[in-house]
Amino acid sequence: MKIDIISIAKKEKTIYDPLYKDLTKMISRFAKVEDIEIFNKDITKAHNISAEASQKAYTNVLEPYLNANCNILLHPDGKIIDSYEFSKLLDGKISVKFFIGGAYGFEDAFLDKADKVISLGKITMSHKIAKIVLLEQIYRGFSILTNHPYHK
Repeated sequence: MKIDIISIAKKEKTIYDPLYKDLTKMISRFAKVEDIEIFNKDITKAHNISAEASQKAYTNVLEPYLNANCNILLHPDGKIIDSYEFSKLLDGKISVKFFIGGAYGFEDAFLDKADKVISLGKITMSHKIAKIVLLEQIYRGFSILTNHPYHK
């Protein structure tokens, strides 16, 4: 299985990098994970204009990554699911793409193109923390699907 995590984020070293690496290694028993961070000059310019311009810029760079397989967007207004429901998102898939939007979220038109729109909860967290939570849930999901004791 292939999992892509595509986010509107600047490529930079963070204190979270070792945790990303550890979680990705744990997941590698089940799937190959690719972390794609995008933050170009059009997004920078749009951030200086408006929230709507920013959302449009996000759509422009993220749309090419949508495919016919499973596209899951992380969004504050998405459905809140538990770990068992999350595991079903992975079950039987060849490829899953998770999208993490920028500071201004996604355009409604982009949300409509998703197979699923989920939320990691009602609290606000940075993109870097959201990615850690997502990676942990991916590993937990695979653990549930394979009856590995990690999820208990």
